Amino acid sequence: MRRETGSVRPDWTQRIRELGLVYDAGRPYWNESAHYVFEDEEIDGLEADVELLHSMCLAAVDNVVLTERYRDFGIPEWMWQPIGESWKRQDPHLYGRFDLRYDGNGPAKLLEYNADTPTSLLEASVIQWDWLEQTHPDDDQWNSLYEKLVDRWKVIGGRMPGDQIHFTWSEGDTSGEDHITISHLQETAAEAGLNTVGLAIENIGWDTLMNRFVDLEEVQMSTVVKLYPWEWMAEDDFGRHAVSTLPKTLWVEPLWKMLLSNKALLAVLWEMNPGHPNLLPAFVGEPGLLTEYVRKPLLGREGANIQIVAPGYETQTDGVYGKEGYVYQAFDPLPQFDGQRPVLGAWVVGDEAAGLGIRETAGLITDDGAAFVPHLFRS
Repeated sequence: MRRETGSVRPDWTQRIRELGLVYDAGRPYWNESAHYVFEDEEIDGLEADVELLHSMCLAAVDNVVLTERYRDFGIPEWMWQPIGESWKRQDPHLYGRFDLRYDGNGPAKLLEYNADTPTSLLEASVIQWDWLEQTHPDDDQWNSLYEKLVDRWKVIGGRMPGDQIHFTWSEGDTSGEDHITISHLQETAAEAGLNTVGLAIENIGWDTLMNRFVDLEEVQMSTVVKLYPWEWMAEDDFGRHAVSTLPKTLWVEPLWKMLLSNKALLAVLWEMNPGHPNLLPAFVGEPGLLTEYVRKPLLGREGANIQIVAPGYETQTDGVYGKEGYVYQAFDPLPQFDGQRPVLGAWVVGDEAAGLGIRETAGLITDDGAAFVPHLFRS
């Protein structure tokens, strides 16, 4: 693994906009003046690590449901039974993104699993593939996201309670990132032959007489794709309706994914697999025996409310998260390449590893100021 620099395409701004990357990050985001290069055996190893981690995460969900260990996750008690029922029904899931520490000199280490509302999908799937084809046509890329999403929708389509699927985004996301991600997912579902409809989640209606969700045309919403987190939904009547109507209404991602998108998962994984080479020691509520650690809110986002406790590395970020509690994970600083610290975002579609996206920043914490950098590999 190494970082290389090169010239940018003269029309790169127009090109990525034509491909759909039009949201306003308020900062330089797509960066093709640099890219990461891997050997094919490194990609093979990462792919194996990701599929192993995913299987370990599913085993952890099963353990939490069996032992009813929801309190460590800060989940309201009224949701415990419905989460267990969602898991036991095996409500179908679509995709997720592991954030990994990796430097090419050892196994990838899990930092967190974005399993409920993962973004940076379009750039990982389409934008960097177009960059590869135009600038490095003789090389390859770990990227089968589009094809695997289409195939996965065919599986989910067979489980849908109706013949129409609604794709929703939040108007509260002023950058437009949610809308772009949802639009890409909708495109892959349409490619799979599903009948799709798009609308803002704020425009979903509730039919009190029929006890069901409806769209702007008063059509029943039987399958809904969202990028609105379950933990936010749980705070109002909308979430209670969503839970009470399961499985009449199918939600993607399903309710049981609340357990995978919560950083308490890191502690459960470590308890179940102590010393595993792809894990860092982690504990809920206290650092335990750790003297150097990263304190992460159970439900934090974009690097907010992170605290690093380690000599010479002390760092803390602000934010609005943490009321549910914290997990303490052993500190293993991100590697440096040309003064930048990359986080590997390794994608899973269904239960299969599907591709890689990389975000980098000069700091120790990957926040919403990180840039997306493409990658390739050579045989």
